[in-house]
Amino acid sequence: MSDRIVFDPHVCGGRPHIRDTRVRVSDILAALAQGESVADILTDFPYLDEEDIRAALQYAAGSVDHLVLTAA
Repeated sequence: MSDRIVFDPHVCGGRPHIRDTRVRVSDILAALAQGESVADILTDFPYLDEEDIRAALQYAAGSVDHLVLTAA
C-alpha cells in the first residue's frame, strides 16, 4: 500500500496515520464523511497534501475489501 500511511505504537495509539504527522487516517475520513472538501482539509492541515488524502482513502478501501466466508 502507500508509504504515506504508517503505524507506530508511540504515535496516535498505534492507529494508522499520515507519516511524520499525528493526523490519523480516521480523522481524514471523518472530515470527508462530514462533507469537508479536500481543499478544506488541506487548509486545516497545511502540512498535508492531496496524495495524503488519497492514501487515506486507498487505505480505507483496502481495509474494507476482505473475503467473507460463511459456513455451509
